[in-house]
Amino acid sequence: MTRSRKFKSTRRKPGSERSLFEQKLTQRYSRTLDRTDLLNLIRGGEDTYIEFKIRLVNTDKIISEIVALANAGGGAIVFGVNDQRRLEGLDDPEHVEQQLIDISRNHIVPPLLPRIDKVSFDNGVRIVVLQVDDRRAPHKTPDNRYFIRIGSTKREADGSEIAALFARSRVAAFEDMPLVRAAIEDVDEALVWSYIRDLEGEAFREPEGFPTPAAMRDLRLASDYGMSVTPTLAGFLLFGRSPAIERIVPQSRIVLTRLSGSDDDSPVVERVDYYGNVTRLFDLTLSFIKRYADLWDTRPPRAQSGNGEPVLARANYPREAVIEALTNMLVHRDYSIAGSPSRVSIFDDRMDFINPSHTNGNTRKSVEYGATLQPNPRLHHIFTSLEYGIEHARRGIPALRRAHYTFARREPNISLLSDEFRLQIFGV
Repeated sequence: MTRSRKFKSTRRKPGSERSLFEQKLTQRYSRTLDRTDLLNLIRGGEDTYIEFKIRLVNTDKIISEIVALANAGGGAIVFGVNDQRRLEGLDDPEHVEQQLIDISRNHIVPPLLPRIDKVSFDNGVRIVVLQVDDRRAPHKTPDNRYFIRIGSTKREADGSEIAALFARSRVAAFEDMPLVRAAIEDVDEALVWSYIRDLEGEAFREPEGFPTPAAMRDLRLASDYGMSVTPTLAGFLLFGRSPAIERIVPQSRIVLTRLSGSDDDSPVVERVDYYGNVTRLFDLTLSFIKRYADLWDTRPPRAQSGNGEPVLARANYPREAVIEALTNMLVHRDYSIAGSPSRVSIFDDRMDFINPSHTNGNTRKSVEYGATLQPNPRLHHIFTSLEYGIEHARRGIPALRRAHYTFARREPNISLLSDEFRLQIFGV
């Protein structure tokens, strides 16, 4: 009899029931579940990937167990087996199956797409095996709690662990991660309502006293967490108060440096660290740049050197390219990379904009052509809207390249390393 693809032997022979489970049960589902391999798994006992339940009695507990398993990378819950690895069986496996389908569809957010098997043995014992994977993780319970599995036990995830769940997810955006350490009190409510009023214009009809948490939730900039509402990362970066952002999202800071020369070893004239929401970072960074460079809408006549002036004329830069470079830095950086701030370095002849970033398969050409996925689409959309109030330029790297070439008669330099995006703009 042909063995199922899921439990087909691999070239490397498993060294234990645990490695067998990691190789087989956490892969995509197959049509049948091999009873012999299942018995081997049961003999191995509970661990990170497998849980035993005699019955399905406490629905809330089962929900949290399934959430923890899915958030830990996937695995299985076997119903009808006790903690001593003895097959007790189930009286009504069909009813258990229907309960698990209802739980997976209606009591887990986002809904799970499980594989459920009813397995019968020759002695008449019947068990149910629920298999889940992490394709749609992270998951949470109906009361907005995230659970993870450590070894054979589960526990509620803390803020950093929730961040890690969102960071590794390819489905949920990291910017939508709820910041459990933040509260609505850490948000500048006046800034939120200023944006909403400008957005709605004369159609603004929110009643006086309408709660800010509800408004941010409507904007999808906050989410329910437990019994309260907490801002998401995007909502916090857009509207958070600066002291709270410095405490909770320290990796969002920008380091600005003016160097006297044209290389990294040049003497430092001034260096500052700025924290705050993206509005504040934009304004402070642009002000710092204007302190050491002149921004123009069109290429100006270049002052002649050698006329006896004690100080060379400052470099001139295209305003449009500089604003777009700064916007790109704030909204497209990878905020999941901790410990690496964004950096702007101003030299005598150029500016370097350096951002923590994972390439995620992007190439330099795909960036130059604007053919990349935006890592923070919600943050980008609000930040670049007219109602948010930031100085605007034509958007995108292609527009930046055109403006820069028209002004400087050369292309800007773009480079992507494993964890860094670097953009060089040249002055004239």
